[in-house]
Amino acid sequence: MSPLFSLVKKDLLIEWRQKHTLFGVLLYVGSTVFVVYMMSGQPEGRTWNALFWITQLFVATNAVAKSFLQEHSNRFRYYHTLVKPVVFIGAKMIYSIILLMLMSLVSLLLFCVLLGMPLVQVSLFLCISAVGSLSLAVVFTFLSAIAARAQQNAALMAILGFPLVTPVLMILSNLALKAISDVYQPGWWMLAGILLLLDVLVVILGLILFPFLWQE
Repeated sequence: MSPLFSLVKKDLLIEWRQKHTLFGVLLYVGSTVFVVYMMSGQPEGRTWNALFWITQLFVATNAVAKSFLQEHSNRFRYYHTLVKPVVFIGAKMIYSIILLMLMSLVSLLLFCVLLGMPLVQVSLFLCISAVGSLSLAVVFTFLSAIAARAQQNAALMAILGFPLVTPVLMILSNLALKAISDVYQPGWWMLAGILLLLDVLVVILGLILFPFLWQE
């Protein structure tokens, strides 16, 4: 576990030292929410929910995608001499989850300030946002690893990510409706279970396939 936490700490320290990158992502979040506010004002609950998760998709693409794309190929060879590939991909996933959860809190705060607060159960929406951050982080981290090994092709990540992220966003949007409306929603727990199962499958696939990508 020591190499795992050391790698996570290394990524967090690099992110903190390169504040221009972190502030750039925060600026992107703020400008995106402000543009949404200028175009839609304060929409009703379902529209507010859809806009929030669409914003999270673009934030995840910009914040998490760089986790592998910013690494030089020579640095991958150096890491290969230090840690196992499973530890490396696990550390990247944990770092991406932490970063995206932070961005989700900032987005939610800005949404509530600018676009109103239609939430009935705030704590439930926070939990769903945390699970959503985990889901988007693991998917885009794995896709970033693939894109990084394919000649740093960021467009490949977007092409592969769309069919994978679309069902995740639909499930998250439906789950979050329970925090906006008091209306009974049948099958809510089944959707939550499906989402968690998808997260587990993506993590397992990443842990299994990344060692083969590492050797290329």
